[in-house]
Amino acid sequence: MAQISTVSSTEVLAGLVDRVTFHNSDNSFCVLRIKARGQRDLITLVGHAAMISAGDFVQASGSWINDRTHGVQFKASFLKATAPTTVEGIEKYIGSGMIRGIGPVYAKKLVRAFGEAVFDVVEQEPGRLREVTGIGPKRAERIIAGWAEQKVIYKTYGADALRLISENPYRLARDIRGIGFRTADQIAAKLGIETTALIRVRAGISYALAEAMDDGHCGLPAEELVPLTQKLLEVPAELIATALELELQDGTVIGDDLDGRRCVFLAGLYRAEQEIAEKLKALATGERLWPPIDVDKAIPWVEKRTKLVLAASQTEAIQVALASKVLVITGGPGVGKTTLVNSLLKILLAKAVAIALCAPTGRAAKRLSESTGLEAKTIHRLLETDPRTGAFRRASRQSGPDARLHPG
Repeated sequence: MAQISTVSSTEVLAGLVDRVTFHNSDNSFCVLRIKARGQRDLITLVGHAAMISAGDFVQASGSWINDRTHGVQFKASFLKATAPTTVEGIEKYIGSGMIRGIGPVYAKKLVRAFGEAVFDVVEQEPGRLREVTGIGPKRAERIIAGWAEQKVIYKTYGADALRLISENPYRLARDIRGIGFRTADQIAAKLGIETTALIRVRAGISYALAEAMDDGHCGLPAEELVPLTQKLLEVPAELIATALELELQDGTVIGDDLDGRRCVFLAGLYRAEQEIAEKLKALATGERLWPPIDVDKAIPWVEKRTKLVLAASQTEAIQVALASKVLVITGGPGVGKTTLVNSLLKILLAKAVAIALCAPTGRAAKRLSESTGLEAKTIHRLLETDPRTGAFRRASRQSGPDARLHPG
């Protein structure tokens, strides 16, 4: 156990956070490296703060202690942090990678040239960037473009943008389209947030689930999510387990039991799946809009017309489709979905069933039209989206085709 001795009585200290060495969001305990007024070198401060980031200005009261392991530290009994407003804080902030084209070197140059007005200059007088040594036309263009991206952040967070991002840069990945975890992670590192900080690990849970989503998964079993997050973030599994519990409590992710396994989903995807299931269930109820079809006669007939022999799974799919209002068919390329759709279309058209074909995108609609020889529309065009309201002009109860095919 480390031995600690008090070096001085209560003092007041103020300064700028240079680096967050450690921060536990559960109990708010933190270890900071501070550039304090009246101190030549960086000092170590230990205390408690709910949120703390590099560049923050801190005010503290407490006493100096001499830790046998870690040396002289300032132990704060009171600690207050505010977002960067000084030129030093702004320099650290803009040099963190928030604005493309500005790193630590150019952040220092810009702040030296424009002081606290640097944001106003970039926004209102971007031509003045050329006044800074080393900033030529190309770098100025990158900075201006980077600031345009930054304005999206300010539009999202308003006047609190600086404070909110300094507190938790990972919110960028959550709130702003186009900013991913990796970008936010780079910003966090430059702001002095440790790789083991809980705000990073908590954001990493959603990042891991997003990576799984790219592989077609809406969620993952917990026993797979933890090692995947550990691999992506390179942090201990115990820390991930703690972060996961906090994310579940906040509702950022949702847990559910599937086939006896505890699975975790991004909240948005989980709700989307539920809504899709409810809509499909509603669509599946009621009578079909076409007359009964004798499948035993229809399948040999369509095989003769197409000169193809259907696989057992395709035959089964046609049987289910003709007996159902809704059928979902999935499968990768080359498994026979197009053959199945064409066979189903021929059978329905032979019974004079009115059909509409649709697809999510214009390109997909074009491919569908080419593969079937029939007109295909995008879903939005088929249902006639009203650009003023975003609603569909064709309500669900209006008359329309007897069958709609939307191959995925």
